[in-house]
Amino acid sequence: MNPFARGDRWRHRAPDEEASTWRTIRWRRSTASESACWRSGGIFDLDRKRSRIALIERDSTLPNFWDDNTKAQAMLKEKSTLELSVGAYDKVMRGLDDAQTLLELAAEAADEATAQEAESSLEGLDGDVAKLELARMLSGEQDRSSCFMDINAGAGGTDSMDWAAMLLRMYSRYCEAKGWKVEISDEVPGEEAGFKNVSLRIEGDFAYGYLKAEVGVHRLVRISPFDANARRQTAFASVDVYPEVDDTIQIDIPEKDIELKFIRGGGAGGQKVNKTSSTAQLRHLPTGIIITCQTERSQSANKDMAFKILRGRLYELEMKKREAARDAAEAAKKDISFGSQIRSYVLAPYRMAKDLRTGVETGNVDSVLDGDLEEFITAQLLGVKNPNRNAALD
Repeated sequence: MNPFARGDRWRHRAPDEEASTWRTIRWRRSTASESACWRSGGIFDLDRKRSRIALIERDSTLPNFWDDNTKAQAMLKEKSTLELSVGAYDKVMRGLDDAQTLLELAAEAADEATAQEAESSLEGLDGDVAKLELARMLSGEQDRSSCFMDINAGAGGTDSMDWAAMLLRMYSRYCEAKGWKVEISDEVPGEEAGFKNVSLRIEGDFAYGYLKAEVGVHRLVRISPFDANARRQTAFASVDVYPEVDDTIQIDIPEKDIELKFIRGGGAGGQKVNKTSSTAQLRHLPTGIIITCQTERSQSANKDMAFKILRGRLYELEMKKREAARDAAEAAKKDISFGSQIRSYVLAPYRMAKDLRTGVETGNVDSVLDGDLEEFITAQLLGVKNPNRNAALD
């Protein structure tokens, strides 16, 4: 996206042209950039961010600021995030101002070299503007949080369980490239291969903000390695993502709504068998949500992690209810009638990964399965829509 998409014109005389001949240099400004660049608040709400930074700076000088250490650290983290956002915006604005100055000089001096320098500087700003727009889409209350991910095998038998394991590898590679830490909190192996379901904790800045774009059903088409006749099979697995809710957000979970028990964890046998009942299994009675955590060494640690996961799931459940109520009258209802399938990964008879929501596709499906998801995730976060979604689902 070029920050200059259409609009005004700057005219200057090129040195190698006759005095009566004028060359028009066009500079263009996109709708999104125009609203961002020329209004102080705009779509990035800069006035609010700058006011909030000033307020936190004032509060941090108060003698009782560190009385509540958790709150103080949360406020300083918020200030750091806001400063990065405002700083990135100001950098783009300085670049735009410099480019405009160069264009004015080029017009006045009829200087072709200066005009070309201005156009080159505008091209260099494309990436910065795209990053600003992405940052705007990652400004939700919990987008900066770490998160939990559930991968569940669906229709497709053994192939679907193997597909769940492939998705686990894909997301682990993606998170590794992002510098995020991935830890398996629970897993139920398949009878022959893969997993019936596997739960992950993903720790890192904006893990939830990015990975929420992956929620939905993922479809794999390939020649099945589990079919003696080497037939083409279709397998499905679902992905769900919810944020790790910190202590600053109060989620009331009455004791009467909880059923907690400790069981022996599963294992591969031999020394790996859990000989003590340290695995925590938590059931939330009103919703039927069941959380199992067996990765920690003690009952207490597994219980604490299970409650943390439950709080995240209840938070995400509430957010989904609010979104459903807000979007009830919109055309998204049409998507529901076609199911929640979001992406297809085809390995036979041709090779392609295609996102049905955005239309983004690539023939390099091996790279995608190795964790190269940035293009798919970015398009979804930026709200790109596939005009042929219905046809793609058929």
